Amino acid sequence: MPLPDLNLLRVFLAIWDTRNLTAAGQQLGLTQPAVSHALRRLRESFNDPLFVRVPSGVLPTETATRLHGPLSEALRIIHHAVQDGEVFDPGHAQRVFRIAMSDVSEFCFLPALMGWLAEAAPTVDLKVVPLDPAKVAHTMRAGEVDVTIGFLAALEDDDEIESRHLFTDSFTCLVRSQHPILNGMGTAPDLGSLRYVYANTTAAGHQLVERWLTETGVKRQTALRLGHFMVAPSVVRDTDLAVIFPTSMAHQINADGAFALLPLPPGHPVVDIRVHTHTRFRSDPGIRWLRDSLIALFADARHLASV
Repeated sequence: MPLPDLNLLRVFLAIWDTRNLTAAGQQLGLTQPAVSHALRRLRESFNDPLFVRVPSGVLPTETATRLHGPLSEALRIIHHAVQDGEVFDPGHAQRVFRIAMSDVSEFCFLPALMGWLAEAAPTVDLKVVPLDPAKVAHTMRAGEVDVTIGFLAALEDDDEIESRHLFTDSFTCLVRSQHPILNGMGTAPDLGSLRYVYANTTAAGHQLVERWLTETGVKRQTALRLGHFMVAPSVVRDTDLAVIFPTSMAHQINADGAFALLPLPPGHPVVDIRVHTHTRFRSDPGIRWLRDSLIALFADARHLASV
């Protein structure tokens, strides 16, 4: 039996990851009919249906389950062989790296990162893609994302993901520097007396601390709900509203002393911010360079040293 071409194997693995032909096509940049045609060729090659339809999408057959490990390993070996011996020269390389991060991480990392890239790698570009915690492992495995930054416990437990520590962050309650709650503060502030801005974000760490505050009985009145997280400080600066904010970012935006940082109750969660890469692309010299550069720039929150 002749082996199917590499593009067909990529289709097989995308269907395996997503269990859905349309989603597999989106992952690979193919139309659903193109994925169906590729699956038909795979079925002919292996003389097996490989994936059968169910209400939620498709499920692998016994043959597909048996093939998955060897085919995945074969693609990994081929990719490593192609990358072996390549040298990445950041000063002259022309490449677009795809980084997945939340809106919170965009604010935290991108200003310093882009300033550094302009000097160290002037012809290297970045494409930032929204962080979807439920799908990021699949997109990294498919090569659609080169690097992911953030607090993602699920990735740390994934054997195919390599995670390197950057820094540990905590959370604070951000209010304007002339807020009435600061008058005569000799005890812990009554956070329950404040009215809050609540902003949607894909940052898992922020969602974690919001749940913790609710579960520990810290009652908060939400006066404003926002669709964009980074609008919140502008609202807080000019009102008596408050917002729960990552401590690292609070220091960044408070260079002019416009805000006060109130402590959260003892025992509130802290988050381990990491840079994540996929083992399938371990031999890619460009991805290694980007990962190591991020560690050099941001480990132990070095970008906050001047704040």
